[in-house]
Parts: sequence; C-alpha cells; structure tokens
Amino acid sequence: MTNSTLPHASKDDVIIHGMPIQKRIDWLIHHADRHSQEFKSPESWLARSRYQAKHPTDIVAFKCMDGRINIPVATNTPYGIMLPFRNLGGRFHLGWPHLGEVLSEHVQSVAGQGRRTLALVTYHYSKGDPLRGCAGFNYDTAAARSHTFEIRRQVEAVFGTGHGTVYPLVCGFETDEDALVLHGSDEEVLDLSTLSSENYDSLPAMLAQLYPDMPDQMRHDLLPLVRGNIAHIAEVKHTNRELNIEHREWMICIGRGFDWLHMPNLALIIGPYSPDLADPIRKAAGIIEANMRAGRIPDDGFLLLAETPYHEIGVDHARTELKSLFLSGFAADVIRTEFPKLAEKMHVLTAVLAWQSRAMEIIDCDTVHRP
Repeated sequence: MTNSTLPHASKDDVIIHGMPIQKRIDWLIHHADRHSQEFKSPESWLARSRYQAKHPTDIVAFKCMDGRINIPVATNTPYGIMLPFRNLGGRFHLGWPHLGEVLSEHVQSVAGQGRRTLALVTYHYSKGDPLRGCAGFNYDTAAARSHTFEIRRQVEAVFGTGHGTVYPLVCGFETDEDALVLHGSDEEVLDLSTLSSENYDSLPAMLAQLYPDMPDQMRHDLLPLVRGNIAHIAEVKHTNRELNIEHREWMICIGRGFDWLHMPNLALIIGPYSPDLADPIRKAAGIIEANMRAGRIPDDGFLLLAETPYHEIGVDHARTELKSLFLSGFAADVIRTEFPKLAEKMHVLTAVLAWQSRAMEIIDCDTVHRP
C-alpha cells in the first residue's frame, strides 16, 4: 500500500519516451496541469496535512540530477513532503551562496514551527553494471559516497554536531531496484533490498541501533520511508525494469519546483546552486545526445525547461519570471555553444510555478505550442 495521494507512472505514461517530441511536450504540459489539479484537491491537501501532523519532521534531500532517482516514489511518500536539492552527481557545497541561503532560510523557518529537519544526503549506483552508475562522478561509486560524507560534515558545521535540530543522514540509492542503503552513525550499513515485510516489526530497533543519537520523533518519522522503500523494492522485483534502469531522459530541467515530475527517467534536473552552472548543463546535454545516439529516445528533439517557484503575487512573481528567463537563456546559450548540432533539436519552455497550487505557468516558449 502506498502513502502517496497522487498516481505513479502508468503503462500509458511510460510509452511517452517513444513519441514525437511535440507530442511529448504536449503530454508534459497536460501532466503538469493534472498534477496541479490533484495536488490542490481537498483530498490531497488533507492527506498531506494528516501525514505531516503524524510525522512532523521536515525532510530535505540532496541528490543527483539523474532522472532515475525519485525518492518520493521509491519510499511511497506523498508528494509535497520532501524538499529536493538536485545537482550533477549530487555535488554540493554549503559555501555556495544561493544553496546556503535557501537551506538556512528553510531550516530556520521549519525550526520556528517547532519542527526538526532530516537531511537525506544521497549518492547513487547500479549493482548490475557500474556504467549505469553516476556519470557525474565518472561511475566512481567510492568517490560519490565519499562526497556525501563531506556534505554531512558541512551540514554539521552549519547546524551543529549535536543533531538536535538538523540530522544529516547519508544513504545510497541503488537504481536497479530503487533501494536505499542507510549509513549509520558508527559506519554500520543497512541495505533495504535485503529486508522484507517480515522485518517491519524489528525496524524500530534496527533504526535505533543505526542512529542512537537521532531524536525519537525523527526516527519515528523515518520509519514510514523505510517501510515504503521495502514495499517498493518488492514491487520492482516483480516488474520489467529494463526501460527504467538505463538513462532515457529527454528533458533538461533547470531551476526549482520540479516535484510534479514524479516519474523516473523523464528529466535531468539541475538546481540553480553551483557557481559553475554551465558544467552540469554541459553534462546533461551530453547525456541527452548519448540517449539519442543509442536509440533510447527519438532523435527528433528534446526539451529545455526552466522553472522557478513563487509564493506571492506582485514583486515575488515578477522577480521569479526574470529568474526563469535568465536560466532558460543561459542554459540555451551553453547548449548552442557546446552542442550546436544538438541545439538544432532544442525546444525551450520557460515557466514559473505557483508554489501553493503547484500550477505551472508558461511565460515563454520556442517552437512549443500549448494544446
């Protein structure tokens, strides 16, 4: 059973990868509209409120831009509960001005509500083939894992080592089975792919052993993610994963507010955090080009989507429009300069996102029409 109030990918959704580019874009716009309608429905709003009342711990997730990494889906967690931070390879540095400001403001806002924050710091790999691992670290899982521990140290440097308010939890994400691998405070490791529903009753004791310094409420709120992942892994093991374990992304998304893209392998999502924003854009374009060359997606086009969320009308909305336009223009220029042939197949869509309703508002487009 899933906690999610929104549907997962259907068989009809999966075939989108093989459609002509304009039909893919039309489908995407419809998908965004559908997500907003479902997200702001009374049932969904009440379900999120009920979940957060029962599990008040705030959750943020640092993860790679790789489209296969979808932690809400992999843990059967309602959409809108986790705040994602994405970048190439899951590379982050809390010294980056924008990242540090966004994270600090978020944590302080949550703390003002009397809530703690669980920070999932992730790396990813494939147990079936190293070359299905993290391209951002040149498929070097050890290097990717080492970097997550550096991020954990930075989180502790900013928010404290006592973990009373912010707890950085390092975990691996094995993309063949969408399995989480939890790293404990004393170098113990718990691979959730080795567990089943028969272990549910013993999970509280396992988590207490892994994280003896974690506040009790936070461990209680981590438990549904763990159970959800075990249930999800069991489903994955009984499905054909050939299409999802390989890169099949046909979109490059840059900005924030993409949690409505809750299906695997649609998009490479780049957060606007790194001072060298061109680097992840180049890497993402290279992956799209490789997907076309290998026949994993049609070679008739790809979409560059820039999106930024706003909370208030007026100045906030106007400034958000300028941010999205800057991001789409910057990314498009990088692709045209570095990948001129690929740029000939580029469709550009610029949007803002009304955060309270998750409604995507298109403000500019290039060779894209709204159905």
